[in-house]
Amino acid sequence: MSDVLAGKAILIVDDEPDILESLKELLDMCIIDSAPDFETARQLLKNKSYDGAILDLMGVNGLELMELTYEIGTPALILTAHALNSKNFVKTLRGGAYAYIPKQEMIHISDFLAEMIEASEALKAKEKSAEKPNRWFKRLSSFFDQTFGPDWKDKHKEDLKDFNLP
Repeated sequence: MSDVLAGKAILIVDDEPDILESLKELLDMCIIDSAPDFETARQLLKNKSYDGAILDLMGVNGLELMELTYEIGTPALILTAHALNSKNFVKTLRGGAYAYIPKQEMIHISDFLAEMIEASEALKAKEKSAEKPNRWFKRLSSFFDQTFGPDWKDKHKEDLKDFNLP
């Protein structure tokens, strides 16, 4: 997967300095910009182009940043701990995020990011296989079932119908 990420410009936004540092280390094959707050991230998105963004929800106004990345065509995934619930899961996917990843899975961020970039590039190339990929969800579905409860998908069935989740 690191071949997919080599030289890709990635924006990481999180208010926790240790998370920013850990992600920089995990993604050392990428060109990384980081932001500890909403305003810094907004300015970076306004002035630079990115292949992808990793956004925290809490402490940096991640929902608004997610909307901004969606508007400018930068694929984004959500990496969260404190906002980990089914309501935010649905809200972020419906708002344009590629994936909703718990921080406990941060060690695998390069896999999730590479999948997102591959899907984004396939969509830009209008490849048929680019339809709503969900490998990230298949990997994490048992985690979500355990965290949100076994019937969480049924409760959000209408909101999730467009996302091809198993």
